[in-house]
Amino acid sequence: MAPYASDDAVGAAHDEDPRSGRRKAARYAVPVAVVGVAAATIGLVPALADSGDPDLPRISAQQLIEKIARSDVQQLSGTVKISTDLGLPELGGLENNLLSGADKGSGDGSSADPRTRLTELVSGTHTLRVAADGPDRQKLSLLESGAEYSLIHDGKDVWGYDSKSNEVHHSTAAGSGGDRGTRPPATPKDFADQALKSVDATTSVTVDGTAQVAGRDAYKLLIKPRQSGTTVGAISIAVDARTGLPLKFTLTPSGGGAAVVDAGFTRVSFAEPAASTFRFTPPKGAKVTEGKDGAAGPGHAPRPDGKPRAGSPAPEHGPRGGGEFAKGLGGATVLGKGWTSVAAFDTGAKGGLPTGSKGGDLSGFLGSLGEPVSGAFGKGTVFSTRLVNALITDDGKVYAGAVTKDALVKAADTAK
Repeated sequence: MAPYASDDAVGAAHDEDPRSGRRKAARYAVPVAVVGVAAATIGLVPALADSGDPDLPRISAQQLIEKIARSDVQQLSGTVKISTDLGLPELGGLENNLLSGADKGSGDGSSADPRTRLTELVSGTHTLRVAADGPDRQKLSLLESGAEYSLIHDGKDVWGYDSKSNEVHHSTAAGSGGDRGTRPPATPKDFADQALKSVDATTSVTVDGTAQVAGRDAYKLLIKPRQSGTTVGAISIAVDARTGLPLKFTLTPSGGGAAVVDAGFTRVSFAEPAASTFRFTPPKGAKVTEGKDGAAGPGHAPRPDGKPRAGSPAPEHGPRGGGEFAKGLGGATVLGKGWTSVAAFDTGAKGGLPTGSKGGDLSGFLGSLGEPVSGAFGKGTVFSTRLVNALITDDGKVYAGAVTKDALVKAADTAK
């Protein structure tokens, strides 16, 4: 078996981006802290990655994490299939609104507004076409039956187009500070970014053999919480052996069963996409809505390689592990640590469940979806999914995390 190939040798591979050396300033890297923590957490004993097919050089988990961190793919195109199964009840589409905040009037009212449209990715199975050519040109298309929704970033312009309604949403890029939080994770790199931020002393990280994904040789990185009380069972990331780009992401719950999230390339190419891929002109007769400048800037534009803009916060939708979930809830106090951390905040609304913003009483309806609980904190209702659970107390406090019901109640009792 050949020794582990150096990163310089990997960088010389024929399918690497030939312009990557000129774009280091735009590269995405897993935070340096992650690599440092990983060294202390997983050790440096090489884990053999030759237990499956293909037969690849040996590599340690530490080296594989560093490989992901140094990945600087600038050009790609391909197809991604993403399946999300949070175990939400079928509510005729209301479940998507509750997750996305669309019921709170977010967005500009256009069916092409990415701030509301891409929240469809939080449930069900979807097929995406993605393309990227550097930091200023990306495209993500959500394929539907007989229709397509596309989000295109071309220089200073960001276009959303819904072919079904023939509506267009246009905004001007805000620069590197754009908030990317309105777009949920869509590619394996997006999800891997969040998972790797959760690697700490409460985590086991190993190399779990090899695989082929979209015709590419890949190593499999396995991330498992060491703590009990979390709903996260394991996370598997298939990492391209040449480029270091995550090609597939799978999160399985501690309760077993199908994956909560399974996102992976079914086809991928690292050749330069045609320039026409990123050009967009509103079709004749289309209704065009002008968004606020920066409302869907580069931070909102799709990054099929998963690389957020410099200065952009991490996405706030989608599964997180460890304290990352808690940190993603603005204004929340984080209780506990690692994978069993819980976000706590006070809504200021006494009387328990919300009654609705339009005069309708939602408390009875929402209560039917939850489970009444009590403890030292008082009384409340727990709402459960296969990954993220939340406790709303009768005195208006909320506790949420990728933890079990018992862990939520314990956190609320401790906070009390």
